[in-house]
Amino acid sequence: MSDQRIKTPCVGLCSTVYGDLVCRGCKRFHHEVVNWNAYSAEEKRAVWLRLEVLLAQVVAAKLEVFDEQLLRSQLEARQIRFVAEQSVYCWAYQLIARGARLIQQLEAYGIGLLPEFRDWPLPQLRDAIDREFFLLSEAHYERYIAPRFLLEGTDIRV
Repeated sequence: MSDQRIKTPCVGLCSTVYGDLVCRGCKRFHHEVVNWNAYSAEEKRAVWLRLEVLLAQVVAAKLEVFDEQLLRSQLEARQIRFVAEQSVYCWAYQLIARGARLIQQLEAYGIGLLPEFRDWPLPQLRDAIDREFFLLSEAHYERYIAPRFLLEGTDIRV
């Protein structure tokens, strides 16, 4: 695996250029995509943490990582990039996102699907995770970010 550190959540599928307030690719907010290079290390960490928490929440509701070392070794052997400091559930998503059509036995990667998802094909599970992750990011934006932008230029304080 490359020792090169992942510097941005971007996955190369940006939808903010088409007017989306939340990117359908990386799930960052429009202003985070636009201002990323100007952000301090602390601001970038805050974005990374929010994305990690939301993604891990979605993934943990669908599968269990029962062998973290096996998952890590499989990711490294297959040269799938992942952020080592993130939750193992984010690692599991990276594996499924890159190998959904190739993986035959998920257990060989240290992962087991929860009972209600055991009959789901991995591409369908990947798409469901991605969709739910986007919806959570969008809900977070609407709840915590949008009201501030709507109130800018008014006398109302949040």
